Amino acid sequence: MISKSNFKKINDYLWEIPRSFRYDMRVPARIYTSEKMLEDIFRDRSIPQLINGTTLPGIIKYAIAMPDCHEGYSVPIGFVGAVRVSDGVISPGACGFDINCGMRILKSNYTEQEIKPHLDKIATEIQRQVPSGLGKGRKIKLGVDEVNKILEMGVPYLVKKGYGEKEDIENCESEGRLEQADASTVSDRAKNRGRGQVGTLGSGNHFMEIQKVEQIFDEKTANVFGLFQNQVVIMIHTGSRGLGHQVCTDYLRTMIPAMQRYKIKMPDREFACVPFKSAEGQKYFSAMAAAANYAWSNRHMIAYYIRGSWKKILGEKEELELLYDVAHNIIKRENHLIDGQETEVIVHRKGSTRAFPPKHPEIPEKYKEVGQPVIIPGTMGTASYILAGTEKSQEAWYTVNHGAGRIMSRGAARRRFSGQQVIQELEAKGIIVKYQRPRGIVEEAPLAYKDVDSVVEIVDKAGLAKKVAKLIPLAVIKGE
Repeated sequence: MISKSNFKKINDYLWEIPRSFRYDMRVPARIYTSEKMLEDIFRDRSIPQLINGTTLPGIIKYAIAMPDCHEGYSVPIGFVGAVRVSDGVISPGACGFDINCGMRILKSNYTEQEIKPHLDKIATEIQRQVPSGLGKGRKIKLGVDEVNKILEMGVPYLVKKGYGEKEDIENCESEGRLEQADASTVSDRAKNRGRGQVGTLGSGNHFMEIQKVEQIFDEKTANVFGLFQNQVVIMIHTGSRGLGHQVCTDYLRTMIPAMQRYKIKMPDREFACVPFKSAEGQKYFSAMAAAANYAWSNRHMIAYYIRGSWKKILGEKEELELLYDVAHNIIKRENHLIDGQETEVIVHRKGSTRAFPPKHPEIPEKYKEVGQPVIIPGTMGTASYILAGTEKSQEAWYTVNHGAGRIMSRGAARRRFSGQQVIQELEAKGIIVKYQRPRGIVEEAPLAYKDVDSVVEIVDKAGLAKKVAKLIPLAVIKGE
């Protein structure tokens, strides 16, 4: 039984379970949280799952949970861990089923007052243009050859085809493409699931929001990001849809029996993993990268349709510019300074997002002085945040949390709230709500999540990223 007494307090926002806690731990387990929020983490299996994460072969320094962590499949959502390329493993569960679920923000030149008379029309048109809901796709399905090109070439391929601008590539994590992607490693079933879902929202916690910048914390960085007080922005949250889910499912089935051949034993069968350098490991890595490219392409095409909706209501000359697009379920090969030596590692980020500091080579030139834009969404009716990466986040593999984090399961939320109750509460705040069915609304009720303001405060105080702007919703467009 794990209790607070098993934790060592490193500082007010970082706690550690030492390696000596359990015989099979390879590294300590760390959690970024406040003392008050630490109590909430004991509500589910997050901490036992994090400890299990410390047993991954090849894991370096520590397994980390972010302040939004909650129970997931294998490791908790809000996990980050780095393993050695030389003798480490790759684990689909430590990436997640929704590969490259992530965030994208489009900026406008409008203020809230200027957009208010058009707000309902814009939200209605966006909902009409972007199919949403479980399994929902576009009427025209792509051919498999076209899907293969998206899987391997990502956002640059779509821009070359005339969808979007060169800046959309520059302002996207990894320029919207992981080069190790190989479409041949993705099953026909996964491809068929993805044929009609490029440019679609999906269900669950996925959403689009029209928001306004309510507060600026860092004027200099906000200016570089192109943000100003009361500015209207649009946030997109979705991932690789059915294609990514199928990729994860396919490779879990491959890896579970393969573990016996590689003599890998883990404390939970959900921790399917194989050596990164093995044939199975390389195939999964290529398939995961292809699914990541698909997800970036999906958000890119959603942005394309939103831009069309924006122009239809406001006029052809009105533009929406991409601030940034960043993943929060992904495995990447990165170089990090470890014990004074640059080392190549495989960073598993599940429900956590990268936060690169100023001058980092992988961020756009125009953000080099201030650091990478970090996007942390809230849930319906609550604030979201834009932050900037810092050098101190090196201690967490340049990573922060991806959201507020659930404190209540979807089933518990359905039992406690009604869809109409949540909708009425949002509308009472002046928030326009567009949805397909009340069920999706109730599962994402604000009270089902941790307080995003407190979560972001921990990130800021811990020095993992610095607050730049606070956003609040004007209109919510849900997938169910």
